[in-house]
Amino acid sequence: MKFIIDSALAGQRLDVALSGLVPEPRSQTQKGIKAGRVKVNQKIAKANYRLRAGDTVQLEPLLSQRALRRQAPLPEVAVIKDTADYVVINKPAGLLVHPARGHNELTLVDWLLKHYPKIKTAGDDPTRPGIVHRLDRDVSGLMVVAKTLASWQNLKQQFQERAVVKEYQALVYGAINNDSGEINFLLARSAQGGKMAARPLGQTGKAALTEYRVTKHFINYTQLKLLIKTGRTHQIRAHLAAFGHPLLGDNLYGTKVTRAANKKFNLGRIWLAATRLAFTDLAGEKQEFKIGLPPELKKVLEKIK
Repeated sequence: MKFIIDSALAGQRLDVALSGLVPEPRSQTQKGIKAGRVKVNQKIAKANYRLRAGDTVQLEPLLSQRALRRQAPLPEVAVIKDTADYVVINKPAGLLVHPARGHNELTLVDWLLKHYPKIKTAGDDPTRPGIVHRLDRDVSGLMVVAKTLASWQNLKQQFQERAVVKEYQALVYGAINNDSGEINFLLARSAQGGKMAARPLGQTGKAALTEYRVTKHFINYTQLKLLIKTGRTHQIRAHLAAFGHPLLGDNLYGTKVTRAANKKFNLGRIWLAATRLAFTDLAGEKQEFKIGLPPELKKVLEKIK
């Protein structure tokens, strides 16, 4: 692609002029310039170059955000068990499960489609093939993904009937005196973007139930095992925050004090991991999987001893 600069564009910065000449956002043209894909008078130019009348601007094809995302290396995902009907994986923290608005990075779905191309027929949403449940981006742990339509239907029904066992390990701020209990706040979309609001029974919202058991007390922290009986968006995070004990590393649902503490830990994720998962396969056999904590979560426990 080549342009001859006329007097109307003379004096403008290169990146500003290009944003009006090509169907790409300015941020994208700036990336193209930085990558050396834009030349002025046959020389690689900088974004702040001031154009002159008669300049020849030549561009290599600028890649869209989607194309750039596709060029990035796929994340590493540990496979726990791989069968003809399903695959159980350990999702790493920092990985989105499926594409979401405003996010351009690769997702677990991209990894699944590369390693299991036939999975695209498993389900009713082509953007979420095989997906029957999710983990938040900054949470790690066990997930089961259906590889066939029959398996997807089977697993989806079990999740709907709350027959799947989903156990998590969590580290929260503060001391919890009761060794076990239930959190049953209703959950609804918050007026604050991207959050769920936990509301007392009797108000509007969807039913949600989280069972907890204290596994270890620390000074100013408590380690828990959690069983969720429902699978609402951000259920554990919203429930624990409303309970007065936000998760370590969770800035979205934390308080001013815990967000400041999170900076000191610099964990880069939420201290929450799905470590046990149980369901019934197509043959009617019970399947159960357990994993340990990832190293970065273990290190936090060592620091607060």
